[in-house]
Amino acid sequence: MRGPQRPDPFPAGDPPLELTTFVGREAELAGLTDVLGGARLVTVTGVGGVGKSRLAARVAAGWESGAGRVELAPVRDPQFVEYAVAEALGLTDHTARPPRETLLEHLAGRPALLVLDGFEHLLDACAELTAELLRRLPELRVLAVGRRPLGVAGERLSPLAPLGEDEAVELFTDRAREQGLEVSDGPEVRELCRRLEGIPLALELAAGRLRALSPAQLLQRLDDRFRLLTTGSGPQSVPGGPPARHRTLRTAIGWSHELCTPAERLLWARLSVFAQTFDLEAAEYVCSGDGLPAEDVLDVLSELLAQSVVTREVSPAGPRYRMLDTVRAYGAEWLERIGDAGRLRRRHRDWYLGLATWCELDWFSPRQGEVAARVEAELPNLRAALECCLAEPQEAHLGQYLAGSLWFCWVGCGRLAEGRRWLERSVELESEYEQSRLKALWVLGYVAILQGDTVPALAALQECREQAERVADPTAVAYAEHRTGCLALVTDDMARAETLLRSALHRYQEIGELNSNVLMGQVELAMTRAFQGDLPDAVRLCEDVRRVCEDHGERWARSYALYVLAYAAWREGAQDTARELLSDCLRNAHAFHDLLGSVLSLELLALVTATEGEPAEAALLQGAAARMWPSVGLPLFGSAYYNAPHEQCEAMARQSLGDARYEECVREGARLDRADAVARALGHERVRPLGAVPAPGRGAGPNQHAVPPRGATSLHRSAPSERPDLPTA
Repeated sequence: MRGPQRPDPFPAGDPPLELTTFVGREAELAGLTDVLGGARLVTVTGVGGVGKSRLAARVAAGWESGAGRVELAPVRDPQFVEYAVAEALGLTDHTARPPRETLLEHLAGRPALLVLDGFEHLLDACAELTAELLRRLPELRVLAVGRRPLGVAGERLSPLAPLGEDEAVELFTDRAREQGLEVSDGPEVRELCRRLEGIPLALELAAGRLRALSPAQLLQRLDDRFRLLTTGSGPQSVPGGPPARHRTLRTAIGWSHELCTPAERLLWARLSVFAQTFDLEAAEYVCSGDGLPAEDVLDVLSELLAQSVVTREVSPAGPRYRMLDTVRAYGAEWLERIGDAGRLRRRHRDWYLGLATWCELDWFSPRQGEVAARVEAELPNLRAALECCLAEPQEAHLGQYLAGSLWFCWVGCGRLAEGRRWLERSVELESEYEQSRLKALWVLGYVAILQGDTVPALAALQECREQAERVADPTAVAYAEHRTGCLALVTDDMARAETLLRSALHRYQEIGELNSNVLMGQVELAMTRAFQGDLPDAVRLCEDVRRVCEDHGERWARSYALYVLAYAAWREGAQDTARELLSDCLRNAHAFHDLLGSVLSLELLALVTATEGEPAEAALLQGAAARMWPSVGLPLFGSAYYNAPHEQCEAMARQSLGDARYEECVREGARLDRADAVARALGHERVRPLGAVPAPGRGAGPNQHAVPPRGATSLHRSAPSERPDLPTA
């Protein structure tokens, strides 16, 4: 069992939910686990649909020292491989350093298993990253899953064969029973399984047809299909082509495709534009029209579900659907063949532009948590939409609009590094629509400030201000001025920060702008007042922000207002009030993956704890914060103002404990990962990220530290609903 010295390197939660039974593979499961025990890199190879991913997921679920799975199929840009791995591991890093450094730091000294699934189209990038991770992390093991070797020194191959006849029959009859059908283990079923060569995906597609066809009829139609293939006629003929088992799978998929109605084939092809999972509303918008009315999409989708062409998943964002990569690829070929791929990609892009617009507006509402969960689920499709926009020079303005509109995702949901890459790519492009580029510029400046990268931040904001004044865009002027004031705040120029922030707030008022950004400007102004000694004015400003936030159901900006109010309460000696405010602040910041808000509230909680007479616990919290700061940037921004509470807490704790005991407590706190540190600060309450599904049986665990915990409460969120409108950018 892993103790607190070696925290789990992967996010807490259940393994991927298996909606169907896992049939057979006991020998392969045991064999692969044994091979991984003696080799640090093992690649499971085999034809598409043979069950590689399912087997790897089973191995990962039983890996005692912790395992994380990275689904690489939706990743298109090799430069985003590192981001995909960091995201799968639940890492949040606000700095400008490459994600690889964060990965190396996070996994150091931990005997974890990393599963890389679907790497073929990113072979060079995955091989290079894997080689470095294995070279620099001696306790790490990698399980790769693909149709070919990764090609890294020391790699052990574990080819996965199709199911044997008995297991194939068991799988086929099991899938029939899941549809409420009883199929006997007769000669037709056995012959059908032999003809499909025991390939699980082919068997599941065949079983999906049992509502309409008997096993004998299935076998007859499949025989006809094989004869068509081997005679070299028709669109699926492959003389001299892929290996036999690949042809078998292609035959099974093509045969299933032929059995579909015209509407089902059309939807199958059109659904291939989605990068990963999708919801019904997206499918209805993107895939409808030209022979498929929107009101028919649900019925047609239900038929594809029944035939195992599409699978259904339950997620925090609601029901979602998925096509396996092999099935999606077949649909994409047909979409290209009928000449409709370009139009469908643009429909897909338009939907996700609309989704981003809706989410940006609803970020300032009671649906803020819903927005966070929705964006989390839709990130692969949003990335595909960004790629679609930025790949076409005439659509650069749409890419700039989309990258800028997702500011709440980059800033509020802890994705600064990824956001910075998209924003930088977008502003490099020429655009006829100046407003879109101006928005991307001020968001880029904001992101760079939060990463502690002041020079490019100032350059982006100055360019935004100058261009906005040239084209008379008062909104962009206000945002550029606001973020320049924010930069002055974190660099200790309080007088300039106050001047700029007051001016920006006045501009917002003139143009009628009110949203989370505007409220953050008022909180930042309150910080300048508090740091300059005017606590009553700071409290007045933040109480106003809190009132507006509560009126609108806003939680993210509210948490920063609570931080300032807690600072004022501590200064006035109201320790209980300060703790209550900071606990609320920390709970929300952590739920939104807002690392800056989390570590700031943790630092101030340490001071409150020291003031309450618990120096050991205070030192422990300082150690936990110290571990988090490298992922934020320069500790406390290098600011004398932000650093003052930290120094005061350290002085109080050292005086009470002595240097040796203080350092011991700090080291103990530094062993806590972010989730455990937050749980510790909140009295071992496990705060789930917004949209996360609670894992039964997974909690903070027993208290293994010397200082007793405190009690706290929990978070919950609502379900998603309506369809967004399209932007007019």
